[in-house]
Amino acid sequence: MADDTILETRGLTKEFKGFVAVRDVSLRVRRGAIHALIGPNGAGKTTCFNLLTHFLVPTRGQIFFNGREITGSRPATIARMGLVRSFQISAVFPHLTVLENVRIALQRKRGHSFDFWRSSESLSALDARALELIEAVGLSEFARTPAVELPYGRKRALEIATTLALDPEMMLLDEPTAGMAHEDVERISALIRRVAANRTVLMVEHNLSVVSTLSDHITVLARGEILAQGDYAAVSKNPDVVQAYLGAGHA
Repeated sequence: MADDTILETRGLTKEFKGFVAVRDVSLRVRRGAIHALIGPNGAGKTTCFNLLTHFLVPTRGQIFFNGREITGSRPATIARMGLVRSFQISAVFPHLTVLENVRIALQRKRGHSFDFWRSSESLSALDARALELIEAVGLSEFARTPAVELPYGRKRALEIATTLALDPEMMLLDEPTAGMAHEDVERISALIRRVAANRTVLMVEHNLSVVSTLSDHITVLARGEILAQGDYAAVSKNPDVVQAYLGAGHA
């Protein structure tokens, strides 16, 4: 595994009772890159993410992170190694404030699952770092707001903050702009660019405008297999990619 490769899969395959959802996917993610995984619905993108973080166990194939094989490792072990899937690992508690949610995530990083029994003075020692993270995702004015009261786009920003609290070396973002209004899409895109400044990001994203703006490298999946790879200019002109999207009713 090359030094500039942080994540690699070899022949990754997942079968469900005769149906092959992911077939022989060999993927290489460069350290420090924003790498997008795209494709029409049913292409196998989410299954791929579930395999990488071992929410699903591969039928065949290997996964390497930082040169170490992680095939068969538990999801929590993989997260502790620095490979964290946002919006799945990072639970947000709806009736706790933004600050309390980020503070709980910091406790998890420290190794205590949930220190509800600890004194408020002890927990407030985490406030400075929590407030830094809240500022980093543009939520300072919402620090005392219960998560349930946040607008949708701000909730996603909170989920990114709780993921950042785990100090991941690599973040997997599963459709970070899904269901968002244009203003929120722009805000989250800018946030992804900021958090990617000192870490690697692999994202599944349907919004091709976001993909074209953010991605250094793109892997296109179709019917569970890699159809094309490259930068946006190359991939968007690939006739097989155009056919896969148009044939599936996507622009």
